[in-house]
Amino acid sequence: MDRRKFFGVTAGGIAATLLTKTNLHGIALPFDQDVKFQPDYLPFAPGVPPAPYQFPKDFRWGSATAAYQVEGAWKADGKGESVWDRFAHTVGKIKGAATGDVACDSYYRYKEDIALAKSLNLTSYRFSISWPRIQANGTGPANPKGLDHYKRVLEELHKANIHPLVTMYHWELPQALEDKGGWPNRDTAGYFADYANILVKSLGDQVNTWCIFNEPNIFTWLGYGTGIHAPGRTDWNDFMKSTHVVNLAQGQAFRAIKAATPKAEASSAVTMADCIPRSSSEADRAATDRYEAYRDFWFFDPALKGEYPKPLATDELLQSMGVRPGDMEVIRVPLDFIGINYYDRCVCFAADANGPAKVDTQQGEQGPKTENGWEVWPDGYYNLLTKVNARYKPKAIDITENGCAYNDVPDEKGEVPDERRIAFFRGYIGAVARAHKEGVPIRSYNAWSLMDNYEWAEGYSQRFGFVFVDFRTLKRTVKQSGKWYAQLAATGKLS
Repeated sequence: MDRRKFFGVTAGGIAATLLTKTNLHGIALPFDQDVKFQPDYLPFAPGVPPAPYQFPKDFRWGSATAAYQVEGAWKADGKGESVWDRFAHTVGKIKGAATGDVACDSYYRYKEDIALAKSLNLTSYRFSISWPRIQANGTGPANPKGLDHYKRVLEELHKANIHPLVTMYHWELPQALEDKGGWPNRDTAGYFADYANILVKSLGDQVNTWCIFNEPNIFTWLGYGTGIHAPGRTDWNDFMKSTHVVNLAQGQAFRAIKAATPKAEASSAVTMADCIPRSSSEADRAATDRYEAYRDFWFFDPALKGEYPKPLATDELLQSMGVRPGDMEVIRVPLDFIGINYYDRCVCFAADANGPAKVDTQQGEQGPKTENGWEVWPDGYYNLLTKVNARYKPKAIDITENGCAYNDVPDEKGEVPDERRIAFFRGYIGAVARAHKEGVPIRSYNAWSLMDNYEWAEGYSQRFGFVFVDFRTLKRTVKQSGKWYAQLAATGKLS
């Protein structure tokens, strides 16, 4: 299953597991249903078409990757085993029995990949650090070879005049820490803070912007709730406890960053949806509020407001999460920006049969679909950006991910024509432009992804990149969309 199909969770989704104390084995999930693809593609989804816009000169145009998805070299230079190494090597977990053992081989080809980013005129590059490369077992002294690798990556980025946006955790928990209880174990927050301290003290002179966690609402839910992602556990209490421990870790890591490098900026990236009620009924609107509380705000409200979102956070729920006196003081920190990953909108409606949450969801069906069945609807992106800005009034918003899967391949000339991807980005960046024009403080856009890569449980079956990767030869080829994006990055002009 693709990590982002969480976005379209229906009856087997958040309502059936987030707030019902049931074991998840045997629950029928919507991910198992056949996806109906819509081959027809419009230049933009129905709604407001993208208008020409000139972004400011200091706007950062970038792309994003993640260590396990591109690096490979899974045993190299003292790297320890991660939960994804273990999970991907478990029979039946990944489509095509694919692993990230080699992936795009970027551990060895990072100079080539940064040169590609420079050729696309990028001024921002979001990448992640593999925790088990730094601490093989998640504790103890740092592995100097692991740190040296990322120092070289950062040096190469600075040579190319590309701003590094560095993610501390993109799902690679050391397996040794999972064996100690993983994210539901409160001790993991302290281990993570120690790891963050190592990174900042070793790399902080080269990094001004840290992304502490990537998509904590996804890796907790799919890793401990549904078991579809690593580490593959299916326990309601573990899932809920993990969300709280991650929030504790975020607060502790933020303090470690500021203690070592006070001028550095830090936050996390949460994958959000434009959550809308299916009807105007009071029941559907209330159900939408409950769903949105977890989907969009569960990891920002505690930091910025000092509390979990009230539509969902009952006393009973907080107790089951293991919230203790003093925890919220640790969690509350003044995050410097809001990191937003966005792929889809979510239509919510009341469902009495689905436990205390009483909510069910479905994907939007009005817009065209990408090849993996996600609705294309840029208006939802605009709605979310303006909503987040109104809720938090952040100093800055970084778009940390946004993209689409189209499996176009090289033609007889060796070129990769992917007009659908160009149309997608024109529409979604048009939504960013609308929000920016209205004063939403968006300062960067990091498309997912620089190159085709390992897409978690979907293996190599989905292609999100501006650069085509032949996974047999590892040859890179810039797609037409990459050339289009390079022009946008050079001029800042959306036409």
